[in-house]
Amino acid sequence: MKDQGRSPRKRTGGRRRPNHKKKKHELGRQPTETQVGDQKLKVVTSRGNTSKVRAVTTDVASVADGAETVEATIEQVAENPSNPNYARRNIITKGAIVETSEGQARVTSRPGQDGQVNAVLVE
Repeated sequence: MKDQGRSPRKRTGGRRRPNHKKKKHELGRQPTETQVGDQKLKVVTSRGNTSKVRAVTTDVASVADGAETVEATIEQVAENPSNPNYARRNIITKGAIVETSEGQARVTSRPGQDGQVNAVLVE
């Protein structure tokens, strides 16, 4: 999500003019819409001399079932509460319910931010 800064309007409805343009660290990026497919990762530099690994496409998920965790293959996105269009386009985000080889699972990680899919089985 892009940081838009403060509102251009006051509470009274009057206009507030910007003090400065956006600085380099205030700029946002387009979201990485992780899709189902062969695993493809992208390394992106971020603020503070660190880097993020973004999953562009992935077909593997670490599925937790109580005490044990199993690597499962993702078949498709069954439902995505953040955006119904994402389910049609097979885009994985946090909270998405995916069909895996172990059964339906809810994604608990952010694949566009940390490059991996962690999920919990849904009964």
